[in-house]
Amino acid sequence: MGLWDRTAVAIGVVHLHPLPGAPSAQRDFDAVLEAAMSDAQAYKDAGFDAVLVENHGDAPFRKERCEPHVAASLALCARQIRDAYGLPVGINCLRNDAHSALGAAAVSGAAMIRVNVLVGAVATDQGLIEGCADSLLRYRQRLGAEVDVLADVNVKFGTPLYDAPAPALAVTTIERGGARGVIVTGSQTGSPPDVEQVAAIKDAVGTRGPVLVGSGADPANVAAFAAHCDGFIVGSSCKRNGDPHQAVDVDRARAFMSAVSDVRTTSSTRDADA
Repeated sequence: MGLWDRTAVAIGVVHLHPLPGAPSAQRDFDAVLEAAMSDAQAYKDAGFDAVLVENHGDAPFRKERCEPHVAASLALCARQIRDAYGLPVGINCLRNDAHSALGAAAVSGAAMIRVNVLVGAVATDQGLIEGCADSLLRYRQRLGAEVDVLADVNVKFGTPLYDAPAPALAVTTIERGGARGVIVTGSQTGSPPDVEQVAAIKDAVGTRGPVLVGSGADPANVAAFAAHCDGFIVGSSCKRNGDPHQAVDVDRARAFMSAVSDVRTTSSTRDADA
């Protein structure tokens, strides 16, 4: 069964500690990799379907282009996790260095990348970020890389400047931007989106691709969101004390997957009765 064929896909975020050269870096890369492997192991043990590696500790983030060692670090972490745990792996190079993410994914065997701004333009704390779909998809074609692009719709920590309703923007992101699927978030890390907005986006997208809730999902709201989305990208609620800077708490991760399992059981029962 492919990743997107599953009900309520669960993707756990591996937030890398600051990489060498980042303003708050205090560890060498071996320590960064060790922590990443530990978090991935916890997600694996909890039953997650995939993981997403991102350079979360590198704040303040580069707007679009990161130094070469960032892509190398992401690629190495992704490859080590994939080989060790057999999970599909995604890469997000913050803030919006989609090309580095794609290059890292191509050489590491990662299955997907996350792109915060694929189409349109967004005012962010890094400044104005413009969509990169045209050059990104051409780069993917040159690489011959079978890597899915998952793109945010009205990404967190940003104000969209492309004046379109979120459901219409989601369709545009897939049909004109070439995304495999779209991600819906709240306004900041750990904050959930509005359930009605997720439902409206899913109604608009239909079968064009998966719609994922990309922030604020937790065991208490999984069922409500799962009725209107295809899966989750989750980090904070699985971390110690709900803090994205802490390590994954396997008990919290298992609690999340228990809620996902309930959704899957309900879905299977409903399909069997249909």
